[in-house]
Amino acid sequence: MSDIAIGTLCLAASLVLIQTGMNIGVALMLLSFVGVWAIKGLAIAGKLLASSVATSIASDAYAVIPLFVLMGLFVSTTNMGRDTFDVAAVLMRRLRGGLGIATVAANAVFAACTGTTIASASVFAKVAVPEMMRHGYTPNFSVGVVAGSSVLGMLIPPSILMIIFGVIANVSIADLFTSGILPGIVLAAAFCGTILLLGYLRPQFVAVDPASLASAFSGPLTQAPAHVLALKFLPIVVLVSTVLGGIYGGFFTPTEAGGAGALMAFLIALFRRELTPRALWEVALETGRVTAAICFLLMAAALYSQMLTLSGLPYTVGQWLQNAGLGFLVVLVGYLCVVILLGCFIDSVSIMLIVLPFVIPVFESFGANLVWIGLVSVIAIEIGLLTPPLGLAVFVVKANLDDQRIGVWDIFKGTAPMTLTMIFVLLLCVVFPWLSLVLVGQSWSWW
Repeated sequence: MSDIAIGTLCLAASLVLIQTGMNIGVALMLLSFVGVWAIKGLAIAGKLLASSVATSIASDAYAVIPLFVLMGLFVSTTNMGRDTFDVAAVLMRRLRGGLGIATVAANAVFAACTGTTIASASVFAKVAVPEMMRHGYTPNFSVGVVAGSSVLGMLIPPSILMIIFGVIANVSIADLFTSGILPGIVLAAAFCGTILLLGYLRPQFVAVDPASLASAFSGPLTQAPAHVLALKFLPIVVLVSTVLGGIYGGFFTPTEAGGAGALMAFLIALFRRELTPRALWEVALETGRVTAAICFLLMAAALYSQMLTLSGLPYTVGQWLQNAGLGFLVVLVGYLCVVILLGCFIDSVSIMLIVLPFVIPVFESFGANLVWIGLVSVIAIEIGLLTPPLGLAVFVVKANLDDQRIGVWDIFKGTAPMTLTMIFVLLLCVVFPWLSLVLVGQSWSWW
C-alpha cells in the first residue's frame, strides 16, 4: 500500500472514530502512530510519539490557554453575566424584541471575558431564557437567540479557537485576536438587526402575543438610577479593559494579558463576595481539566500533522489543486463548504485539527493572508455549532435549561435566523477582507 493511501485511510478512519464518540485526541494520536508505523516502521513511530509529547507544547506561548480558561471560569461562577444582561435589558427595553437584543449585547460583552461558546451558552441559558419566556417571548425564539449569540464567544477575543488556529498555522495569536474585533461587532449588530426585523415582519415567531412587543420591558433594574446601572456594569468593563486594553495598548502580550485577566477576575469575584472556597476549588479543578484536554489535543495534532506530512497527502492534494487550474476563490469556497458540512457532525476543535494540515499549505501557495483565513475559518466553524444534527451550542443550551417542554429541535428551529445571519456575515468577511485586517494594520485582497 502506498504512503498516500495510508494517509487517506487514516484520515477517513479519524472521521469514523470521532463520529463513534471516541475522544478526538485519542483517535488522532492512535491513527497517527499506526500511520507512521505503516509508513516508516515501529521505531520511528515510537520516536515521533515521544517527540510530540515532549516538544509540541514546550513553549511559553501555551501558557495563554490555562490563563484565559481560568479567567473565563471566574467570570462564569459569579453573577457578572446576569448583571450584564440586566443592564442591557434596561437599555434596550423600548425596542421590539428588546430582551433578545439585550441578550446579544450582553453575550458580546461576556464573550470578551470567556473566550468560549460553551460558557456563554451555559450562563445565558439560565439567565436570559427564563426571563424572555416570562415576558411573553416564544420558547423557540428565546432559546434560538441564546444559542445563536453564544457563538460570539469564539469570535470576539480572547478566543480559545483562535489560539488553537494560531498554534497549528503558526500565526500570531495577537493578530488573530485583533482580527476578530470588527467582525465580532458586525456579527453582533447583524444579530440585533435580525431580531428587529423578526419583531416587525414575523412577530408571531418572536412573541406569544405579538401585540406585547410594543410594550416596554419591566425588570429588576428598570427603575434603578443611572449610578446603580453603572456599578452593575463596572466589573465587566474593568475586566474587558484590562485584557483587551493591555493587548492593544502594547502593555501585555496575549499570555501576560491572560494572567492579568485571570488575576482581575479573581479580585472582582473576591470583592463581590461571590467566590467561596468550594467554588475556588471547582474553578481550579475545571481549569486543570480543560487545559489538559486542550494540550492533549495539541500534542495529538502535532503527531497527526507529522504523519500526514510523511504520507505526502497534503503535498499531493496541494499539487492536484494547483495543476487542476482551480482559482483561489473556488478553493476557498470549497474549503468553507467542507468546514460548514463537517460542523454538522463533529466539533469545532476536531475540524481544525483534521482540516488545517491540508489547507494551510494550499492557501500559502496562493499567497493568502493566514490571519484572514483564520478569521473566516472560525466563523464557518461556528456556523456548525448551530446546525443539526450535532449543533454543540444547541445541546449546551438544552443541557442547561430546566424546562422539559423545549426539545432540541425547538432550539434548532429558533437558531435558523441566526444561522442565516452568520452565513451573511461570513460572505461579507470573504468579499471584504479588510473587515478582519484593518485593525491588524495589514492589507490584502484576493480580488
